[in-house]
Amino acid sequence: MDEAKPTDRRTEDKDPFAPYRKWVAEFDSWSEASEQKAAARLATLSVRPRISVILPVFNPPVRFLVQAIESVRHQVYPEWELCIADDASTNPEIRPLLEEMARRDDRIHLVVRDRNGHISHASNSALDLASGEFVALLDHDDELAADALLEVGLEISKQPDAAIIFSDEDKIDESGNRYEAYFKPDWNPDLFNGQNMISHLGVYRRSWVERVGRFRPGFEGSQDWDLALRIVERVSPGQIRHIPRVLYHWRAISGSTAREMTEKHYALDAARRTLGEHLVRTGRQGELIPVPGGHWRIRYSMTSVPLVSLIIPTRDAGLLLEQCLESIRGKTTYPRYEIVLVDHESKEKHARKVLAEAASAGHRIVPATGPFNFSALVNRGVAHARGDYVCLLNNDLSVITPDWLEEMVSHALRPGIGAVGAMHYYPDDTIQHSGVVLGVGGVASHAHKDFARGSEGMLNRARLVQNYSAVTGATLLVRRDLYLDAGGFDQDALAVAFGDVDFCLRLRQRGYRTVWTPFAEFTHHESATRGDDLRPGRRDAFAREVTEMEHRWGHLLYRDPAYNTNLTLRKDDFSLADSPRSGERFE
Repeated sequence: MDEAKPTDRRTEDKDPFAPYRKWVAEFDSWSEASEQKAAARLATLSVRPRISVILPVFNPPVRFLVQAIESVRHQVYPEWELCIADDASTNPEIRPLLEEMARRDDRIHLVVRDRNGHISHASNSALDLASGEFVALLDHDDELAADALLEVGLEISKQPDAAIIFSDEDKIDESGNRYEAYFKPDWNPDLFNGQNMISHLGVYRRSWVERVGRFRPGFEGSQDWDLALRIVERVSPGQIRHIPRVLYHWRAISGSTAREMTEKHYALDAARRTLGEHLVRTGRQGELIPVPGGHWRIRYSMTSVPLVSLIIPTRDAGLLLEQCLESIRGKTTYPRYEIVLVDHESKEKHARKVLAEAASAGHRIVPATGPFNFSALVNRGVAHARGDYVCLLNNDLSVITPDWLEEMVSHALRPGIGAVGAMHYYPDDTIQHSGVVLGVGGVASHAHKDFARGSEGMLNRARLVQNYSAVTGATLLVRRDLYLDAGGFDQDALAVAFGDVDFCLRLRQRGYRTVWTPFAEFTHHESATRGDDLRPGRRDAFAREVTEMEHRWGHLLYRDPAYNTNLTLRKDDFSLADSPRSGERFE
């Protein structure tokens, strides 16, 4: 009784989930020692709000229904109640089973509906039974981790005004084997507009559920998403809390592919209406476009068409610069832009020719001298910009999507948005940049690097607009006044490396979100003119820049809110960490 039940896809590849099973065995398995640790943590809670678990039921396999209920009864956290609404199940075994369980445990409350009304009506009937300060949503064939509600209680104690709490999740097969975990980022509003990343486990303050009108009939298939969006619109980001632990096991039942096919149309329609009404309520306009994987893109309407200054630092490499300029002029459909070329002592004959032709075409050439300092070059270019928006571009890029600038500007025009970044591919059509992840490789690296073009990445994140802590300065669009107010790139301490990351983090400090979009695409011949940071003569300066970033942002390098502490800092592929950085849960 949920949005679209997962299917067991593990046979598609040769056991791709073996590393996760090993990780679960080492870090996420329940034992006597873990039970003792959980009891000790429970003892630290002086306030224990009641959590009402909402369980709508309609004809589930009986053994999975029993397992779902037992997963609640076995919670370490004692202050719970289970509110079950049987939605007129036609299986004659269901009602007697539920009545017997309610008789055996007075924390279990049951209502049997006279007629089937689908999941929204059933969930509201279960809500009628609830008395808890918070409600947790559970499907009739899924399972909670034994310490799920304890973790929720601990999070509430840390953030007493929490309105929504969500956790990581995985899937569980008919035999109880766990696989395909979704290790989520912290609250990520732009990702949430493309997929219901809250999903499971989702816990909501009951007063907010009542205030926004509960579950809405007619939104079946996206009822949880619709509820969460209506609450999100009215609370502060700090009231939306993420627990980076797998607390929910989503049942994947063999044979449910047919069900997905029959329900696909209404679920898609419900999701479209969910997002469409969200745009109306928040006073925004945009086109809703399905994304492969059952998710969404909002193509925001542009409220204005500001002049954008394209800032391109360059030195020699005439063929690359020529290719870059030709792709911009030949493909870009955005009507109002200027090109500002910051020339760092180009001597190559062809480069000088390309620069002269660019000047003749009306583009401005800004000379720069001295040792190579990328941050100083972009700052110099911005100082000469006439546009209200500036877009930093490397000279080794080629435009792929003609409306790239419309896409990036449409995001930058939105309130609260700082920097906007794009999708970059290597010439072999593998991903070079789909956002920056902090801490990977030391300071930062690019998400999904070397994944094939079109890959879904971590649960479709490589295909969806979302917030990252930073994006590469190779394509970075921002309001010029924000750029200047934040002090631009740090040309003193971060002359070559990490100026873009540092700049995005300073915007974050000022309350602005960084957006990455996969719908502005470029081919990137990476660092073709800059060279290697570890080459002789550059190594020492790079080490100083690493030290500076660790000094400024060390706390975020260890726990990037757009990443997850269960994922590795050694590679760019969203694979599992050697151990959870938040500490072993059951140590």
